[in-house]
Amino acid sequence: MTDVYLDSPAPIGLAHRGGWLPGPDGRVRAELENTAPAFEHAVRLGYRHLETDVHATADGVPLAFHDATLDRVTDRAGVIAELPYAEVARARVGGSEPVPLLEDLLGSLPGARFNIDVKADTSVEPLRVALRRTRAWDRVCVSSFSQARLERVRRTFDRPVTMSSGPVDVARLRLASLVPLLVPLARRGVSCVQIPLRRRNFPLLSRGLIATAHRLGVHVHVWTINNPVLMERLLDLGVDGIVTDNTEGLRRVLTGRGAWPAADPLPG
Repeated sequence: MTDVYLDSPAPIGLAHRGGWLPGPDGRVRAELENTAPAFEHAVRLGYRHLETDVHATADGVPLAFHDATLDRVTDRAGVIAELPYAEVARARVGGSEPVPLLEDLLGSLPGARFNIDVKADTSVEPLRVALRRTRAWDRVCVSSFSQARLERVRRTFDRPVTMSSGPVDVARLRLASLVPLLVPLARRGVSCVQIPLRRRNFPLLSRGLIATAHRLGVHVHVWTINNPVLMERLLDLGVDGIVTDNTEGLRRVLTGRGAWPAADPLPG
């Protein structure tokens, strides 16, 4: 399988839930995360990689939505997995935007790469169907905080897809970075490790982890980084990608380093 998802020169920028969307008054409308306008804004900026999430409704419709409930960012309430799509379709993110169908998002931006965080076991099969219908297998990276869920993806998908590391994969890689003899144990068939700087005050990212990942041919992507100074430091360390809400800030940083894609923005 050609790894289209990672075929761009590193470092890459990933627009987290589409990234911050500026309103008409110039103020950031962060509440419009995971909406069509947010993703379209990122694409206009030149982003090739978009990060999103997937939850499925009670009738199996996959949505690009982060939370298990509608409560935080929409004008309605309820657990998505317990609601039919017809009801979720009435919700408006930030009071104005519908919750996107994952299939529509994949289909409307055919040149974009999508990092898709699978938020629940009930989302695995609907995601498989959406990828099959849109033929998007080779331009997605599937991630999850659940190692078991990632293994379920491997077992049930029609075709292999680019996979990010789960918690066990990260632990193996971190241990291998400290004990080089254990490097073979870190070979788990993942293409990239996507991690925060630390978890529960335990540092995850280090020069050793980056070096070990690169030795294994694995990319290192760090999330969610919104401070331009920190972006510069991480790029100096050699990370291969940065996940950010601050899409305009990261573009400025990468442009200043001569690392922003020179091609025109993706169509759509």
